[in-house]
Amino acid sequence: MTTTIAEQFGMTEALAQLGVKSLNEGTSTGQNNFASGEILESYSPVDGQLIGSVRISTAADYEKAMQAATEAFKTFRLMPAPQRGEIVRQFGEKLRKHKESLGKLVSYEMGKSLQEGYGEVQEMIDICDFAVGLSRQLHGLTMHSERPGHRMYEQYHPLGVVGIISAFNFPVAVWSWNTALAWIAGDVCIWKPSEKTPLCGIACQNIIAEVLKENNLPEGISCLVNGDYKIGELMTADTRIPLVSATGSTRMGKIVAQAVAARLGKSLLELGGNNAIIVTPDADIKMTVIGAVFGAVGTAGQRCTSTRRLIIHESIYDKVKDAIVGAYKQLRIGNPLDQNNHVGPLIDKHAVEMYNKALEKVVAEGGKILVEGGVLTGEGYESGCYVKPAIAEAQNSFEIVQHETFAPVLYLLKYSGEVENAIELQNGVAQGLSSAIMTNNLREAEKFLSVAGSDCGIANVNIGTSGAEIGGAFGGEKETGGGRESGSDAWKIYMRRQTNTINYTTNLPLAQGIKFDL
Repeated sequence: MTTTIAEQFGMTEALAQLGVKSLNEGTSTGQNNFASGEILESYSPVDGQLIGSVRISTAADYEKAMQAATEAFKTFRLMPAPQRGEIVRQFGEKLRKHKESLGKLVSYEMGKSLQEGYGEVQEMIDICDFAVGLSRQLHGLTMHSERPGHRMYEQYHPLGVVGIISAFNFPVAVWSWNTALAWIAGDVCIWKPSEKTPLCGIACQNIIAEVLKENNLPEGISCLVNGDYKIGELMTADTRIPLVSATGSTRMGKIVAQAVAARLGKSLLELGGNNAIIVTPDADIKMTVIGAVFGAVGTAGQRCTSTRRLIIHESIYDKVKDAIVGAYKQLRIGNPLDQNNHVGPLIDKHAVEMYNKALEKVVAEGGKILVEGGVLTGEGYESGCYVKPAIAEAQNSFEIVQHETFAPVLYLLKYSGEVENAIELQNGVAQGLSSAIMTNNLREAEKFLSVAGSDCGIANVNIGTSGAEIGGAFGGEKETGGGRESGSDAWKIYMRRQTNTINYTTNLPLAQGIKFDL
């Protein structure tokens, strides 16, 4: 009898530990998941098998979720921030307990490698740890008043209900980046996960619901609403949601931004990337190859920080090109749950279609394919979602190069002269998320990081474009949306600032010495 991938890697046991029903157990609803609508089925891109199904939320379900959230906020905002931090700490401990099971689900439902699945859950744990410490540091400033007997200071208060719209490529981590900070800020959250990874959302909701129940806290602190863009439209138009955090394509982000701005709400946008690594004559070639290959093929090129362009100086162009092409020959493509493989599948056949069109387009525009792409078939590739990572020589001005293709397609670009020419190429796209330079030349590195250097939200020296630490604020500029999540002072977006002036005298002097005697 043939053993399936799900059986081989213990997916049934993993789902059971997470409280997620598998195909044979019926529809999975999850705790505090407001859903009574049609069935949404989740197929794994790993083997094409149906993992399970969920019910999507109707407009009425959404309304129930919002009512639960707004009511929970009245209680949660009064809890001292360090106590809210304790709730987040407990959530982090639950994640440690379920790291293996949740990591497996992320890998199987999304298609990223098992190590990346585990790594994504570790990011959730890390942001919880960060948020716990932050819960005692939600500080404002004190200022000297120009009026005698007055004191001025500022403080931060929770916003209310934070809406979170997340993407399939990081089905759990990005949600936690938002929720961990929002919760310690005193906000409550309503989450619409990607319809391509709904079971990951169910699993996360079950974990936090358990924590809330154990602490006798309202379920509405964390609400789940599964569904498609229609649920997103309800969230972006809802005046009860002061902040909408949305991760996805630039096209989607523009729709969200306009809808939220129309009602003068706040939006936190993490959108597309078209990330480049500049390789100068002083680069360490071995480090360059490692950073470029991992950045280009990791998660099958489905990271917003994936390396799309490699901008190489003409004096070392052939050397770097040969090294990268040689490294691609060593890539193993297959079941991402098998840790011997480097590259897993794309999320679905629509992504495969976009990949094929990109390769056709670059050739039509005059590019040259260096490493052939193509869809893999046969044993182990039955889902139809496995493709070969491809490399093409191109020009930065090509229309296809100017756009983000969410697939493992790497474009090699050549530059001449000084590093400023490479920086101009790198910045010459609409997106501005992540960037990197490979050089041992201090002056080149500093120029890259200067005000006239990279225009991206993330700029790295001698590491690749992908991978971000929790301690730093994550996000980008231009069509990447301008949002910042995770570390540094990103917590401020989840709170409202208030300036306070206290008069402790028996007089009422006015600012700027204005006289108004009665």
